[in-house]
Order: sequence, then C-alpha cells, then structure tokens
Amino acid sequence: MTGTAPTIPSWHVSGDWFDTCRCDVPCPCSFAQPPTYGECDGVLAWHVREGRYGDVRLDGLNVLMVASFVGNIWAEHSDAYGAVFLDERADDGQREALQMIFGGQAGSWPQQMFTMFAGEMKGMDVASIAFEVDDDLGSWRVSVPDKVEAGATALTGPTTPEGARVQTTNLPGSETGPGQVATWGRSTTDRVDAFGFQWSREGQSSKHIPFDWSGPD
Repeated sequence: MTGTAPTIPSWHVSGDWFDTCRCDVPCPCSFAQPPTYGECDGVLAWHVREGRYGDVRLDGLNVLMVASFVGNIWAEHSDAYGAVFLDERADDGQREALQMIFGGQAGSWPQQMFTMFAGEMKGMDVASIAFEVDDDLGSWRVSVPDKVEAGATALTGPTTPEGARVQTTNLPGSETGPGQVATWGRSTTDRVDAFGFQWSREGQSSKHIPFDWSGPD
C-alpha cells in the first residue's frame, strides 16, 4: 500500500535565534567562509515569539540543536552531525508542528538549511529548555538541565558607543536566512554533554539573529 505525503498547512513562525560555537569572533561561517579551525561545533537555539502551524499555536516554545561539521557549511563540507531537543511544554500537536518546521519538512528556509547541512541526526529528545534574550540584546542564554548551557554577552570594544550593539546586515551566510540583522557577542559559557557531543569553553563567537519564516512555499 502506497502512503501519501501529509498535507502541509499554511504556517508562520518568528522569533529569536542565537548560537555559540568554536570559532573566533566573528564566526566566519556567517560570512560563508570556512570556520576558524577548519571544523565547527556549537549550540543553536530558537525561541518562537509568535507562531502557528495551521490552527496549532506555537507562541513561546523553544527548540535547541547541537551540531558539528568539517569544512565550509555553505560549500564543501563533511562529517556533519546534529541532535535536537524539543520543548517539553509542547503538546502532541505542537511537537509535531515543531518537528515539521524545524526539521525542514514543512518547506521555507529550514528546508533549505537542512538540505544544505545534509547531516546525520544522532537523536532527538524532549526537554525543559530555558531560553532568555535581553530586550536590549545585551546578552542571551539557553539551557537544558545537565546537558546544555550556552550564553553570551554582546560584543563591545574601546570605540563602541555605550549601549550600542555590534551588528551586521546582509550577511552572506545568515543562519536564519536573508534580510535579518545579526548582533555579535562573545560566549560566556558553552557546555554540552549530550548525544555523544561533549565540550566546555567560553570566550568564542556568538551571534543573535531574528528569524521570520512562512510556509509551505
């Protein structure tokens, strides 16, 4: 018996994304260049401020991914691996919607990103994900108890005006797609012990970029 593909409803999600990674500041991957040390691993976290998948509301839910790869993620690369945590507060319908959207099956930018990543998924789990972003983008942080802790403060320097943010427009390798403004930071913590990924460091690259996606087109 031949199965039929599920019908993808109209959907839209917008919110905050950030990462912490191995690269020096600024992460070359965001400029579509090879990572600082030829390979990269890090934490990627999404917070849905407003979202719907058909009639399913997704406001306030979080998704977290740990990932690694060798080479230029936007060009030739290998040894790509990932694992995902979904927000434990999501009910069955919301969880399915998050999997469809952030797994790339519902189209739009996530589909392009996951097709390009072409990595082996080491697993998926449901967990308590605490996600925070300061209103002034002074810092951002995410955690999964006993497994992931990542955070950063906004990048500053001797010529940065007080309270100003170091930002980039039209990034050639924007992880959330074109048209968004990246705010650069430096990690204060980046620790992972999950799905076979393990590292602990601080002081490396981080950036916050909003996301705004609609599908299924």
